[in-house]
Amino acid sequence: MFWQTTRFRIDLAQPKVMGIVNVTPDSFSDGGRYGDVDAALAHCRRLLSEGADILDIGGESSRPGAHPVGVEEELRRVLPVLEGALRLGCPISIDSAKSELMRAALALGVDIVNDINAFRAPGALEQVAAHPSCGVCLMHMQGEPRSMQAEPVYGDVVREVGDFLVARAELLRHAGVAAERIVLDPGIGFGKTAAHNFELLQRQDALLHRGYPLLVGWSRKSSLGALTGRGPSDRMAASVAAALAAVQRGAHIVRVHDVAATVDALKVWHAAGLPGRSGTIGA
Repeated sequence: MFWQTTRFRIDLAQPKVMGIVNVTPDSFSDGGRYGDVDAALAHCRRLLSEGADILDIGGESSRPGAHPVGVEEELRRVLPVLEGALRLGCPISIDSAKSELMRAALALGVDIVNDINAFRAPGALEQVAAHPSCGVCLMHMQGEPRSMQAEPVYGDVVREVGDFLVARAELLRHAGVAAERIVLDPGIGFGKTAAHNFELLQRQDALLHRGYPLLVGWSRKSSLGALTGRGPSDRMAASVAAALAAVQRGAHIVRVHDVAATVDALKVWHAAGLPGRSGTIGA
């Protein structure tokens, strides 16, 4: 299985590690640490040296209760970082739900558009459909960041998340986006209780039956804090454990803050002969 992106055809036979680069002042875990362009690019290089396969760069926090950021401010934050990161020789993802950001990022040559809103904003679907090859990641979110954790309710969270993601993927395909460009993300922590999130992990194989690769982001999420009693900066062990559990259940990409620890854990995983994949990224 491959993920076709702007410059890279990514072989997903082996689980890939997507490193998180937040150029925001208010992200729940590392807000404000990489707001300066030089600091953000140094962080990009560090994540690559630790073994990241993909870099995901975002300029707007999606933490629960977060307030929207204006288009001009988000452009100011991310465009210089994207320009520098595109010279690092790896797939680069823009984490944004705004069509204006997508258009600007794709014009620079960004490889992937990662949208927590599954391309529902006006013009978003059209931006990626007009591009000949960029990769896209569709995420499920109930509500919006400001209010998404206000008593989310599901009948069957796994079925409802899966149905939503496949419906959005089919809309993209009807708009001309090839299936091999599409990856799905169940949206751990986005409009879901801890119980919902762990049910998605326990029954994750049901999402794989939809025929698309799966990207999963458990890194430092509040559900891990609810389980362990630890704050965001002390959730590395729990985050790595959740990433390995997601891989065991078939995840193709894990989106993480702690790249080195996750990469090391996956190396041990493979050496032990546990379920996994083998492969490489090819241009």
